[in-house]
Amino acid sequence: MKLVFTKSNLTKAVNIVMKAVPTRTTMTILECILIDATTNVIKFTANDMELGIETIVEGDIIEKGKVALDAKFFSEFIRKLPDNEITLETDNNFIATIECENTKINIAGKSGEDFSYLPAIVKEKKITLSQFSLREVINQTLFSISMLDNNKLMTGELFEVSDNKLKVVGLDGHRIAIRNVTLEEHYNTIKAIVPGKTLSEISKILSTDAEAMVNVYFTNNHILFEFDNTLVVSRLIEGDYFKIDQMLSNDYETKITINKKEFLESIDRANLFIKESDKKPIIISIQDGSLKVNVKSAIGNFDENIEINKDGKDIMIGFNPKFLIDALRVIDDETVDIYLVNPKSPCFIRDKEQNYVYLILPVNFVA
Repeated sequence: MKLVFTKSNLTKAVNIVMKAVPTRTTMTILECILIDATTNVIKFTANDMELGIETIVEGDIIEKGKVALDAKFFSEFIRKLPDNEITLETDNNFIATIECENTKINIAGKSGEDFSYLPAIVKEKKITLSQFSLREVINQTLFSISMLDNNKLMTGELFEVSDNKLKVVGLDGHRIAIRNVTLEEHYNTIKAIVPGKTLSEISKILSTDAEAMVNVYFTNNHILFEFDNTLVVSRLIEGDYFKIDQMLSNDYETKITINKKEFLESIDRANLFIKESDKKPIIISIQDGSLKVNVKSAIGNFDENIEINKDGKDIMIGFNPKFLIDALRVIDDETVDIYLVNPKSPCFIRDKEQNYVYLILPVNFVA
């Protein structure tokens, strides 16, 4: 096999597939990137058996073939080469020779015959949306999933398609994040629970171009993202997702409208007074046209007042500041509406069209 690449094309492809290389595995072949030039295109593939990525690389095929190379070494070495043409050649023993300007190395590769290709996906259930929209809804909800494996369902996000709407939901037992996206076409109902790891990695390689599209295919066990000559395949999480509609309510005793930037910055400042080990809440007191953010800790006391529009009763309620910060940071609106019932019931941050809904459970506190 003999291939010729520009450094930029080679680096881009390696960076994409590296996201599916496992950090720990007993199967050494999975620590490799498969370079397959047995057809008229060059494909790079990585697969950790839960998440697999394949991308087509721009380059010249001088001689066809395939080889599996250690992903970590190959990635780091390519990154350190000059910005010039790179030649990759292998012999019958799968020894790879890499040349660039005055640099030439030999590394041992593997045949690639034992490499696990991506599973074949039946392309029946499909939705199409912009890469920008998909990237946005992932980044605006993924922070709310659980990092612990105690409940597998909480480590993924619900993708629910109904007619021309895509709803993406993440939760961790203390909060819920929901984003709704309007699709350009109408589709049959689809429900799938996508692992958070998959969504985290795919959000890093999706384009920010609103015109660039992504096709998303669903089967009973897998999800496939197809865009920019790249395929990302992931296993789905099995099980029935939580009945979140039962957790959502339009009832409220207090509604406030507040400047998002002022509120976020105030909570950010208040958070400096809370050590992570303390797990102290911030106290929010709502009276008439004012919201007060208050913290009392070993470091000191913090008080700040923000003007608001209020409808309903006065209320004093405690929150984990991180949960408020996470939600407010991903909202683009200048002002936000916050709905509250009582100090022991969740608050809701949502817009009128419910394009986004953030539910946050309060924290008990001693006044």
